[in-house]
Amino acid sequence: MLRDQADNHPGAVVVAEGGTRMTLSELRASAAEIARGLIALGVAPGDRVALWGVNSAFWVRHAFGIWDAGAVIVPLSSRFKGIEAAQLIEKTGAKVLITGAGPSATPLAGLLPPLSGLRRPDDLPALGTRVSAREAEGRALAVRPDDLCEIMSTSGTTGTPKGVMIDHAQVLRGYWDWSEIVTLDERDRYPIVAPFSHGFGLNAGLIACVLRRATMMPIAVFTPDAVMSLISSERITVLAGPPTLFHRILDELDRGSWDVSSLRVAICGAAAVPAGLITRLVERVGLERMINAYGLMEGTVVSMTRAGDPIDVIANTTGRTVPGIEVRIVDDDGKDVAPGERGEILERGYGVMRGYWGEPARTAEVLDGDGWLHTGDVGVLDPAGNLAIVDRKKELYIVNGFNVSPAEVESLLLREGSLAQVAVVGVPDPARGEAGVAYVVPRPGVTVDPAGLIGWARDNMSAYKVPRRVVVVDSLPVNVNGKVDKPALRTSAEALLRE
Repeated sequence: MLRDQADNHPGAVVVAEGGTRMTLSELRASAAEIARGLIALGVAPGDRVALWGVNSAFWVRHAFGIWDAGAVIVPLSSRFKGIEAAQLIEKTGAKVLITGAGPSATPLAGLLPPLSGLRRPDDLPALGTRVSAREAEGRALAVRPDDLCEIMSTSGTTGTPKGVMIDHAQVLRGYWDWSEIVTLDERDRYPIVAPFSHGFGLNAGLIACVLRRATMMPIAVFTPDAVMSLISSERITVLAGPPTLFHRILDELDRGSWDVSSLRVAICGAAAVPAGLITRLVERVGLERMINAYGLMEGTVVSMTRAGDPIDVIANTTGRTVPGIEVRIVDDDGKDVAPGERGEILERGYGVMRGYWGEPARTAEVLDGDGWLHTGDVGVLDPAGNLAIVDRKKELYIVNGFNVSPAEVESLLLREGSLAQVAVVGVPDPARGEAGVAYVVPRPGVTVDPAGLIGWARDNMSAYKVPRRVVVVDSLPVNVNGKVDKPALRTSAEALLRE
């Protein structure tokens, strides 16, 4: 794919980072040079190479260098500490570790214990002079569609992180279709906020941009002000992120601080997106499209909303399945439920992972003999085939005999209007079996009264859904993949209710 793009569009700018620009032909040449260095180090086809650093042009060049060498990329979160990184390196048997800058612009290699064979990444081109360009090109062209492309670490929100195996064909087909629905093309300027160590940042960011010749702008460390400035100064056209990012854009618009008129497409992957947020974005920003989507590391892209979908479909569902993917909703006995009823989401098709690296037993727990991936997510299919994500199966809690979905309570609380973010967890409660605790982040400039918010909830929710406690915080804790760390919140909530 890279060679085809570079041959036909050599001057297309595919990476913009500060004042630096990288064209497709430059990316191809740099990747080939890096690959020769990796081959000189002894990297063989199918070997794992770990890449550790913040989003950057450095990351892009070395990712394609790893693939050019016929190796499998093992992305490490830039939030990892040394022990966490070492665990994943050991788990996957990575032969080489390439490190860039960390979040504070300090070398990440310093977090590891002393290593033998330590070299500077700049040494790779010199090492590569031992390997002929012809040999390296033969290595790249020998890569087949069903060869492993990446081993992605799961977020670990429900247990020990696992290594998800995805092949080249899955990535290219999945994100060609994804970018087709997004309408991503060579006119677009797209800041990649999600880390490249995460499937969304790597596949729906880095790879999608090269596939469609869009200009990616790697964001090393996310801050709302920096992204707003980038949108205004660089005339950003496509933006992907959580609802809070788009709330911030609207808050800044209300202050008249930034020009965001260049934005045409917004992509949000969330269980629910407040309808009012979508309406305001369309009316105030002039967006052509607001897209909601559902995917998971083990299943690539599952469903997306489409052009022409009404606001209530975008707000309350993740749209219809993408081509080549099937979805079923089943009960606890594995039987299909009727449209509109809740159950576990099962997925089958080309996007389902090859399995967990080195863990056949854990693979068998989620992949059945008929090829269905048991996602652990709870969802509902409407009669039109739109998929709504209700919750993680294991995050449901029971209050006085009623199942409560944290995602549903979070969505309802966001409608109150004063909150930027909400995370709800269920914890043991002797009086009710379990109780909900809501951690809330106010919108900028807004003061939230916990008692007042609970009063609003009582007026607008079924009694069993009303959180027992509301805790106002400046920010929600996140894990290494940038997702809300619900286990940490649950521990905090349990301590709170014991007081």
